[in-house]
Amino acid sequence: MDKRFALCVALACASAISTLTAGCSSESPAQAASSDSAASTPRKLGVLLVNHGSRSARWREMLLSVEKSVRKDVLALDKVERITTAFMEYTEPSIATRLEEFDRDGFTDVIIVPLLLTVSSHSFDDIPTICGQQQNVVARERLRADGIAIYKPRANVHITALLDFPDILSRNVLRRVRALSENASDEGVLLVGYGSADYEEAWARLLDDRLGALLKQEMGVPECTHCWCGHLVHYDPEVTQRAIEDILTRRKRVLVVPVLVAVDEMFQEGIIQQGIDKTNQKSRVRYVPDAILPDAGVRQWVVEAARSAQADILGRVAS
Repeated sequence: MDKRFALCVALACASAISTLTAGCSSESPAQAASSDSAASTPRKLGVLLVNHGSRSARWREMLLSVEKSVRKDVLALDKVERITTAFMEYTEPSIATRLEEFDRDGFTDVIIVPLLLTVSSHSFDDIPTICGQQQNVVARERLRADGIAIYKPRANVHITALLDFPDILSRNVLRRVRALSENASDEGVLLVGYGSADYEEAWARLLDDRLGALLKQEMGVPECTHCWCGHLVHYDPEVTQRAIEDILTRRKRVLVVPVLVAVDEMFQEGIIQQGIDKTNQKSRVRYVPDAILPDAGVRQWVVEAARSAQADILGRVAS
């Protein structure tokens, strides 16, 4: 039953991404009206790296560093004339602000690369709604209540797949667990993710069935489980504490690994660290307050995502 469910989740996610990408790449009615001259219109492409956003300056800087690291390679792509970053919430520049800038400067196409960990309402609902590519009344009201601007650009919008689809995440977590491990057969691993109310089962399967299974296979770790640290558990450090203490009833040590895109002091140095501090056996816990970034694999993935979208756009124009 678990295998059938996992397959259904995977197929559903793939189908949703395919539908979303196709929908977001479509032209507006005004653009469709001028489609006869589209082939002769010079293409001007921009790339927009979109992330969740954070009040943490350190978190934002880590995301801006991704842009800096890929700038040369992305701008080398034919017709790509700009790459920039937008934060979905908490701070400017927002997605709407950046899309207005692309329109103002005459861009015909904007490739959005979401630097989000995995499926969530942000990827399926919020970002397409912010871009005016999806008419989701519930999402629109939620975004407006949160003070997040919505802007439908004149430029065509193309949204790439999410970060968890390649095997970057698997390699990243495996590397970080190996760095913490002393004797894998004596250890349990706790993967700490943010969590998602709407996609909790999909997140759990990512951490347990993909990452946990990989760690067991590659390292011989006998146990790998997960817990959440975000709004799903009300940012409660005791959730991390209880998960650690449960593993320690069976293992000599527990390796705690944040499966978060970047470092936000509230999470790595606050919630997760507090959970560790609340245990009465801190000497048996190994932890580094790190994140997926920085990672060379993420840089390569961004470049390839932009290149694939660029080739698809120019290929459709040529045909």
